[in-house]
Amino acid sequence: MRILNRTFYARDTAVVARELLGKYLVHCSRGVRRVGRIVEVEAYLGPHDLAAHSARGLTERTKVMFGPPGHAYVYMIYGMYYCMNVVTERAGHASAVLLRAVEPVEHVRGRTQGPGLLCRAMRIDRRLNAHDLMSENFHIAAASRTAQLRIVKRPRIGVEYAGVWARRLLRFYIRDNPYVSRP
Repeated sequence: MRILNRTFYARDTAVVARELLGKYLVHCSRGVRRVGRIVEVEAYLGPHDLAAHSARGLTERTKVMFGPPGHAYVYMIYGMYYCMNVVTERAGHASAVLLRAVEPVEHVRGRTQGPGLLCRAMRIDRRLNAHDLMSENFHIAAASRTAQLRIVKRPRIGVEYAGVWARRLLRFYIRDNPYVSRP
């Protein structure tokens, strides 16, 4: 497998989101290498996207989104679940792709359908916030051969507060994959 380079992430967020499908999230910690195949994502397009955390501006929590592409944005929701995004586009743009589900490949235990469950199963927490995804211990990689995927586009989940942004088709997943959180 080949670690994705920064150029991969420094592109249009919706394009990056679609192209992350089928790639491999790899997290090595305490001598265990966990690998999950990305099967569901959501694109957040920057401060003008009312569903994006960056819509509230630059804060201590969101500053990684305003940084360079190819870094992890990890945060807690509901006081109990971590979620992981991948920062995209240029520094200052504040866009990212939320990883919603992975298919277990290696040493991944528990459910992985949904961003909180994905992070729990992959042992991703706040310590990985702002982590550079070009590293050996935490990255996204492509297989040497990539199969043709049938990708579905749907509205994002849980962002009804964002008005018209809630209806945008910015959630992407692999059709008929049993690990997708909600078909």
